[in-house]
This record gives sequence, structure tokens and C-alpha cells, in this order.
Amino acid sequence: MDMIERFSQELWHARLEQKPIEPLTERAPDLTIEDAYRISLAVLDRRLAVGETVVGKKIGLTSKAVQETLKVDEPDFGFITDVMVYRSGDTLEIARDLIRPRAEGEIAFKLSRDLAGPGVTADEVLAATEGLAACFEIVDSRIRDWRIKIQDTVADNASCGMIVLGDQWVTPDSVDLPACKMVVKTNGVEVATGLGAAALGSPANAVAWLANALSEFGTSLEAGEIILSGSLVPLQPIDAGDRLLVEVEGIGQAEINFV
Repeated sequence: MDMIERFSQELWHARLEQKPIEPLTERAPDLTIEDAYRISLAVLDRRLAVGETVVGKKIGLTSKAVQETLKVDEPDFGFITDVMVYRSGDTLEIARDLIRPRAEGEIAFKLSRDLAGPGVTADEVLAATEGLAACFEIVDSRIRDWRIKIQDTVADNASCGMIVLGDQWVTPDSVDLPACKMVVKTNGVEVATGLGAAALGSPANAVAWLANALSEFGTSLEAGEIILSGSLVPLQPIDAGDRLLVEVEGIGQAEINFV
């Protein structure tokens, strides 16, 4: 069994059993980012083989602070399948569904037409966007204790666990994306704020980056997909019993409960 197959199998079982594995980079120091994306795609193939369907894509590492921590100079990406999507007001059971989750407040884009790179611009992203919604990405690592390097998180579907979509969608022409303010509350207490500019200057820039990055793998952003554009606030810890709310100025809100 080669390295891609072995690590993809380990990550697949880690997700099914909610049991973390040792960092890939500690066992394979020469693992490249290209190898990591091949592992991620191999895990995705397993998910599709059991009936899941891709409904969107996500961007990670849009924050300069996080990039510096992992010693990289660009974002990464992962895939969203139908079983990963929750609605505002839903409840997630940590012990059943997750390992060590954290929450990121983001803006979700719903596309009305395909976006295929290279050369996609932020203006083209906005023209192809049917609506924007507030959302949470519930990030989770199948790597033990979050001991990750960039290759570990890329291989692990960019550390994506679940997403929580708000119920309200607005058109992008009604929002100043770089300037819009986000507020995250835990159990009614404000814990973080941020602006749209935190995601590569604008969430639309982040989506354009993703469309262009995907072209190197022969794929694109597709009409109807939900695209998560990157966190505007620091990661928030989650404990059983918590209720998290994200509000985005001019867009709406999303709420999720944890047990």
C-alpha cells in the first residue's frame, strides 16, 4: 500500500470512528503539499463512494496570522458534502460527530453559475453570486491534538468538520464586503469581531483565489455550490452546552447549539 492510500485510509477511519491519528508529517517528513491534496482527494473519493455528494467547497488559511503560524503564504481548500451541512438553530452532538471542534465565523457564497480558473477575478465572483449568508465553519482535526503542519491540514480536507448556514440570503450588491462587520457570541457573550477585509482583503478575493487554485486540479466552482470564503474572526473553542451565534452586518446570522 502506497503512502497516499495508507494515509487516506487512516483519515477515512478517523472520521468514521471519531478517533484522531498521529500527524502525517511526523511519520512522513518529506510529505509535500501536492501529496497532501492527493490524500484529501482520495478521502473524498471514499466519501462519494458511500453516497455523499459534493455541495460546495471551503477556503482555509486566509488569515495572515494563521499563515505565519503554519509557515505558508497562501490559503488552502477542502470540499463540503451534503452530510456536513447544518442549518441555523440545529444541534450538534460533539461526542458523536466531532473530535476537538472549534468555530469560525464566515460568509458563504451561493453561486448561480460556474467559475473556472485560471484568471477569475473578484468582480466575476460577485457577478456569479446568487446570494450571501452568514455561516459557521465548525473546524475539526482528525490529527491528534491539532499538531498540524500545512500538509496535515490539507490532507485532512483543510480541517473541515461541519458547516452551519444562516437562513437569510442577500444579494452581493447590497453589501460592502470588505467593510461589513462580523460579531460572534458564545452563550450570549460577545467573544470576537472582525471585518470582511480579514479574508484576503475581501471574501470575494478569497473565492476568486479558490476558483483559480482548483483549475490546477482540473476542477472548478459550480453553479448551485456553497462556497465558504474564510474566517473573519479568530477560532473559537467549543464545549458541550455552548450556543454560538454569528451576525454579519447587512447579511444576517446563524446559530448552532452543542451538546
